[in-house]
Amino acid sequence: MKQTIKVALAGPGAFGIKHLDAIKNIADVEVVSVIGRDPEQTAKVAAQYGIPHVATDLAQSLALPEVDAVILCTPTQVHAAQAIACLQAGKHVQVEIPMADSWADAQALIDAQKAAGKVAMVGHTRRFNPSHQWVNKKIAAGEFNIQQMDVQTYFFRRTNINALGQPRSWTDHLLWHHAAHTVDLFAYQCGSPIVKANAIQGPIHPTLGIAMDMSIQLKAANGAICTLSLSFNNDGPLGTFFRYIGDSGTYIARYDDLYNGKEEKIDVSQVDVSMNGIELQDREFFAAIREGREPNASVGKVFDCYRVLGELEKQLAD
Repeated sequence: MKQTIKVALAGPGAFGIKHLDAIKNIADVEVVSVIGRDPEQTAKVAAQYGIPHVATDLAQSLALPEVDAVILCTPTQVHAAQAIACLQAGKHVQVEIPMADSWADAQALIDAQKAAGKVAMVGHTRRFNPSHQWVNKKIAAGEFNIQQMDVQTYFFRRTNINALGQPRSWTDHLLWHHAAHTVDLFAYQCGSPIVKANAIQGPIHPTLGIAMDMSIQLKAANGAICTLSLSFNNDGPLGTFFRYIGDSGTYIARYDDLYNGKEEKIDVSQVDVSMNGIELQDREFFAAIREGREPNASVGKVFDCYRVLGELEKQLAD
């Protein structure tokens, strides 16, 4: 394909900015259009990053012939529909996690990707964080096998705000967004599909309409188990913390950092070309476009995660 991949980014909020910063470090990729609901704020971001085209509607950017690919950092509830629109417009697409908030929408998206034949990737960043990559390489080398993963995903988010503390126009979700990271990572690291999943949740928030606390148990076909605790009520250290308990060691992953069970830091700086998981995720997306191949975290490779989430949703509803 042509030397420079030209990109449209939809959703210049907290996560959209992370992608814009990451793309600055990637050669021969140019953001040529940015789409946001607030024209003034979107124009401000465009000026800051030297982006020539500003839109308030995704369709405006999809109509630009120079756009090769789209990155969607928009509300969860529109991910599937927007990703399908990108594919139908002949654009490659990377949609932030989750790719859908229902099993039916996930199926519709994978059908659209097969019909379009374009690269369609999902922002399952944990596959790319150097900490988790280090563990994955150890597993691939036969030096470590997971017996159990213990994961905590904790936020203090009782109002609709984003990671920058700004108001959101949509409601986040523990199951379809935050649990998706761990459900996919567990199966990916085990190299084995999830065969059993259980979930319970706490009270539904009176105004947000979502559960603020959740507990999930998973079992892979190879016998490994995972315990996941999620909360929007936690007033303490925030984020997601992974404990890998294996047959030859214990490892604790905190975003791009890794420690052993004695809290001794492990050097993961040589695992990949960057220590930034978002940048590594974006590099994979653009490399897959250039090389005409399926990327890690393609809609096909993460698809089974959404089957499990659909089963858990049904379980919680029942």
